[in-house]
Amino acid sequence: MILYPPQLPGEPRRPAEIHHCRRQIKYSKDKMWYLAKMIRGMSIDQAISQLEFNDKKGAKVMKEVLLEAQEKAVRLHNVEYKSNMYVAESFSCKGKYLKRIRFHGKGMFGIMDKVHCHYFVKLVEGAPPVVEQRTGFDQAKEYVESLRSRTIIHSL
Repeated sequence: MILYPPQLPGEPRRPAEIHHCRRQIKYSKDKMWYLAKMIRGMSIDQAISQLEFNDKKGAKVMKEVLLEAQEKAVRLHNVEYKSNMYVAESFSCKGKYLKRIRFHGKGMFGIMDKVHCHYFVKLVEGAPPVVEQRTGFDQAKEYVESLRSRTIIHSL
Protein backbone atom coordinates (compact mmCIF):
# COMPACT_ATOMS: atom_id res chain seq x y z
CA MET A 1 0.00 0.00 0.00
CA ILE A 2 1.47 3.34 -1.06
CA LEU A 3 0.66 6.43 0.96
CA TYR A 4 0.60 9.42 -1.40
CA PRO A 5 1.10 13.01 -0.21
CA PRO A 6 -1.80 15.47 -0.60
CA GLN A 7 -2.24 16.77 -4.13
CA LEU A 8 -1.57 20.39 -5.02
CA PRO A 9 -4.42 22.48 -6.47
CA GLY A 10 -3.04 22.55 -10.05
CA GLU A 11 -2.02 18.88 -10.12
CA PRO A 12 -4.03 16.44 -12.28
CA ARG A 13 -6.30 14.05 -10.37
CA ARG A 14 -4.63 10.81 -9.30
CA PRO A 15 -6.53 7.68 -10.47
CA ALA A 16 -8.33 5.79 -7.72
CA GLU A 17 -6.90 2.44 -6.54
CA ILE A 18 -9.22 -0.12 -5.02
CA HIS A 19 -7.84 -3.09 -3.08
CA HIS A 20 -10.15 -5.98 -2.30
CA CYS A 21 -9.72 -9.58 -1.19
CA ARG A 22 -11.49 -12.71 -0.13
CA ARG A 23 -9.84 -14.98 2.41
CA GLN A 24 -10.12 -18.68 3.25
CA ILE A 25 -11.63 -19.84 -0.06
CA LYS A 26 -12.04 -23.62 -0.14
CA TYR A 27 -10.01 -23.99 -3.35
CA SER A 28 -6.41 -24.66 -4.34
CA LYS A 29 -4.10 -21.63 -4.67
CA ASP A 30 -2.49 -23.19 -7.75
CA LYS A 31 -5.80 -23.58 -9.57
CA MET A 32 -6.77 -20.04 -8.58
CA TRP A 33 -3.44 -18.66 -9.87
CA TYR A 34 -4.24 -19.59 -13.49
CA LEU A 35 -7.50 -17.63 -13.37
CA ALA A 36 -5.82 -14.68 -11.63
CA LYS A 37 -3.12 -14.58 -14.32
CA MET A 38 -5.75 -14.73 -17.06
CA ILE A 39 -7.58 -11.55 -16.00
CA ARG A 40 -4.50 -9.50 -15.02
CA GLY A 41 -4.35 -6.33 -17.14
CA MET A 42 -7.92 -6.64 -18.51
CA SER A 43 -10.63 -4.05 -18.15
CA ILE A 44 -13.15 -4.89 -15.42
CA ASP A 45 -16.01 -5.65 -17.82
CA GLN A 46 -13.83 -7.89 -19.96
CA ALA A 47 -12.52 -9.75 -16.89
CA ILE A 48 -16.05 -10.35 -15.56
CA SER A 49 -17.25 -11.63 -18.94
CA GLN A 50 -14.24 -13.97 -19.23
CA LEU A 51 -14.90 -15.40 -15.76
CA GLU A 52 -18.61 -15.77 -16.53
CA PHE A 53 -17.87 -18.27 -19.31
CA ASN A 54 -15.28 -20.21 -17.32
CA ASP A 55 -16.83 -23.23 -15.61
CA LYS A 56 -14.27 -23.54 -12.77
CA LYS A 57 -15.29 -23.06 -9.14
CA GLY A 58 -12.61 -20.41 -8.64
CA ALA A 59 -13.95 -18.35 -11.56
CA LYS A 60 -17.30 -17.99 -9.80
CA VAL A 61 -15.60 -16.78 -6.60
CA MET A 62 -13.34 -14.37 -8.49
CA LYS A 63 -16.31 -12.92 -10.35
CA GLU A 64 -18.06 -12.24 -7.01
CA VAL A 65 -14.91 -10.55 -5.65
CA LEU A 66 -14.58 -8.35 -8.76
CA LEU A 67 -18.23 -7.30 -8.56
CA GLU A 68 -17.81 -6.49 -4.84
CA ALA A 69 -14.69 -4.44 -5.60
CA GLN A 70 -16.47 -2.60 -8.42
CA GLU A 71 -19.39 -1.72 -6.15
CA LYS A 72 -16.97 -0.68 -3.37
CA ALA A 73 -15.15 1.63 -5.82
CA VAL A 74 -18.32 3.50 -6.70
CA ARG A 75 -19.63 3.65 -3.14
CA LEU A 76 -16.47 4.47 -1.15
CA HIS A 77 -13.77 5.71 -3.53
CA ASN A 78 -15.71 8.27 -5.62
CA VAL A 79 -15.22 6.45 -8.93
CA GLU A 80 -17.64 8.03 -11.39
CA TYR A 81 -18.04 5.23 -13.95
CA LYS A 82 -17.92 1.66 -12.66
CA SER A 83 -16.74 0.25 -15.99
CA ASN A 84 -13.81 2.70 -16.27
CA MET A 85 -11.38 0.46 -14.32
CA TYR A 86 -8.89 -2.28 -15.05
CA VAL A 87 -7.36 -5.14 -13.07
CA ALA A 88 -3.86 -3.92 -12.16
CA GLU A 89 -2.96 -6.77 -9.78
CA SER A 90 -4.57 -10.16 -9.33
CA PHE A 91 -3.01 -12.99 -7.37
CA SER A 92 -3.74 -15.83 -4.98
CA CYS A 93 -1.78 -17.20 -2.05
CA LYS A 94 -1.90 -20.03 0.45
CA GLY A 95 -4.50 -19.95 3.20
CA LYS A 96 -5.02 -22.21 6.20
CA TYR A 97 -4.28 -25.89 5.56
CA LEU A 98 -6.16 -28.32 7.80
CA LYS A 99 -4.50 -31.70 8.31
CA ARG A 100 -6.84 -34.69 8.34
CA ILE A 101 -6.36 -38.45 8.61
CA ARG A 102 -7.25 -40.76 5.73
CA PHE A 103 -7.60 -44.35 6.84
CA HIS A 104 -6.13 -47.15 4.71
CA GLY A 105 -6.33 -50.89 5.13
CA LYS A 106 -4.43 -53.00 7.71
CA GLY A 107 -4.33 -50.22 10.32
CA MET A 108 -2.41 -47.84 8.09
CA PHE A 109 -3.30 -44.19 7.54
CA GLY A 110 -2.26 -41.19 5.50
CA ILE A 111 -2.38 -37.48 6.12
CA MET A 112 -4.39 -35.33 3.73
CA ASP A 113 -4.70 -31.57 3.56
CA LYS A 114 -7.91 -29.58 3.36
CA VAL A 115 -6.59 -26.62 1.36
CA HIS A 116 -7.73 -23.00 1.45
CA CYS A 117 -6.47 -19.94 -0.39
CA HIS A 118 -6.72 -16.16 -0.37
CA TYR A 119 -7.47 -14.05 -3.46
CA PHE A 120 -6.37 -10.41 -3.80
CA VAL A 121 -7.25 -7.90 -6.52
CA LYS A 122 -6.30 -4.28 -7.17
CA LEU A 123 -8.43 -2.19 -9.50
CA VAL A 124 -7.16 1.10 -10.93
CA GLU A 125 -9.35 3.78 -12.46
CA GLY A 126 -8.82 4.43 -16.17
CA ALA A 127 -8.14 2.47 -19.34
CA PRO A 128 -5.76 -0.52 -19.17
CA PRO A 129 -2.19 0.21 -20.32
CA VAL A 130 -1.27 -0.98 -23.81
CA VAL A 131 1.02 -4.01 -23.67
CA GLU A 132 3.60 -4.32 -26.42
CA GLN A 133 3.16 -7.66 -28.20
CA ARG A 134 6.52 -9.29 -28.95
CA THR A 135 6.88 -12.32 -31.18
CA GLY A 136 9.07 -15.29 -30.37
CA PHE A 137 11.50 -14.20 -33.09
CA ASP A 138 11.95 -10.77 -31.45
CA GLN A 139 12.55 -12.36 -28.06
CA ALA A 140 15.12 -14.75 -29.55
CA LYS A 141 16.87 -11.84 -31.29
CA GLU A 142 17.11 -9.89 -28.01
CA TYR A 143 18.46 -12.98 -26.23
CA VAL A 144 21.18 -13.53 -28.86
CA GLU A 145 22.13 -9.84 -28.67
CA SER A 146 22.44 -10.05 -24.89
CA LEU A 147 24.68 -13.13 -25.26
CA ARG A 148 26.88 -11.38 -27.83
CA SER A 149 27.26 -8.25 -25.73
CA ARG A 150 28.63 -10.16 -22.72
CA THR A 151 32.20 -9.57 -21.60
CA ILE A 152 34.40 -11.99 -19.76
CA ILE A 153 35.72 -10.46 -16.55
CA HIS A 154 39.50 -10.55 -15.90
CA SER A 155 40.32 -11.63 -19.46
CA LEU A 156 42.75 -10.23 -22.02
